[in-house]
Amino acid sequence: MAKILVTGAGGFIGSHLCEELVRQGAEVRAFVRYNSRNEKGLLEDLPVEIQHQIEVIPGDLKDPDAVKKVVKGCKKVFHLGALIAIPYSYFHPFNFVQTNVVGTAHLLNACLEEDSVERIIHTSTSEVYGTAQYAPIDEKHPLQAQSPYAASKISADKLAESYYLSFGLPVVTLRPFNTFGPRQSLRAIIPTIISQALEGQKIRIGNMKPRRDFLYVRDTVRGFIQVGKCDEAVGRVVNIGTGQDVAIEELVKIILHLMGKKAEIETEERRIRPDKSEVMQLLSDTGLAQKLIKWSPQYSLEEGLRETIEWYRKNLSRFKVGGYPL
Repeated sequence: MAKILVTGAGGFIGSHLCEELVRQGAEVRAFVRYNSRNEKGLLEDLPVEIQHQIEVIPGDLKDPDAVKKVVKGCKKVFHLGALIAIPYSYFHPFNFVQTNVVGTAHLLNACLEEDSVERIIHTSTSEVYGTAQYAPIDEKHPLQAQSPYAASKISADKLAESYYLSFGLPVVTLRPFNTFGPRQSLRAIIPTIISQALEGQKIRIGNMKPRRDFLYVRDTVRGFIQVGKCDEAVGRVVNIGTGQDVAIEELVKIILHLMGKKAEIETEERRIRPDKSEVMQLLSDTGLAQKLIKWSPQYSLEEGLRETIEWYRKNLSRFKVGGYPL
């Protein structure tokens, strides 16, 4: 394979994507947010022999010059770099605009100016749909920004669309539903439940009624790689999910059963989104993914949860359990 750039490479999905790309023989360049400690995020979790095959370049999506330099010479670009925490977006929405919207504009411009780039895979999120107006949700479903995070991602998605329609930039937008798996931070619901259960604590969560379509990270990564090979996907949005949803209350029970644990479940007010901001149902229609890229999930919810639980059993000491990370 030619050189491939992954932005947001130090994040949860990005680190898994880099690992799989290397295993498939790709020459990977990883763009990670600069910090003075020379930390490479979750790329440091990868096997050493994999790390040594990744070119890591620190920088910031908000810096157009840094983005131009990192794009140079790359044939394919997986754009995962973004701020993602919905609660944090309530406190600092402008930061989300700067990173997710302006940062994406910088990337698209850099790709437009770089002759080597043949494909950009832009990452969306099911949060752009808001509460399902019909289910399952296909790619034609209306977009509704029920959080500043969702608004920033809708804006980024539309920028990507505009660069395809205006300039012929070969962009495809992949829209994963709720991805989970090893390495995910405790700000996400599944690691929150698992970590509290492992510590023997009460399970403190927010609203237990919303329903989500949970997709195991290995299936998400496979979706990225397959959509990046599909010429027919260029200029389109493609959902990936399981086509099954589960209420958060039911999810807690499934996890506790798999762990052989019993725990009291408590609603914590500060974890509850504002009423009009809560997305009550996300359930994917993946017919287009099945048709275009021959993709369907290989992991059931229970299979993915077992692997995830085992990872947190071995790595829980790395996390601060019991707080409320934004």
